[in-house]
Amino acid sequence: MKLNSLNAISPIDGRYHSKTLSYSNFFSEYALIKYRVLVEIEYFIALTKSEIPNFKNFPKEIIPEIKKIYTEFNENDALEIKKIEKETNHDVKAVEYFIKK
Repeated sequence: MKLNSLNAISPIDGRYHSKTLSYSNFFSEYALIKYRVLVEIEYFIALTKSEIPNFKNFPKEIIPEIKKIYTEFNENDALEIKKIEKETNHDVKAVEYFIKK
């Protein structure tokens, strides 16, 4: 069956699809996953700058490499997270496992 506005889940992906397409960069499943990765990594980096003893000797010179996980994030990465999510049955845990990997 061909998708048309009568078969859309909402008017946003139906009759207004062409008008809302640019918002997919922020509100799509891909965007949700991408920004979760960004937030988790930036949170981790913030922890490395804290007074928490476990982070005291964290090598600061690798932070640019860690940031590449989200600056170079792509659709294949998002698909990998969705694959992990099928095993964990938890979307945020899947992001954590992806970053750890």
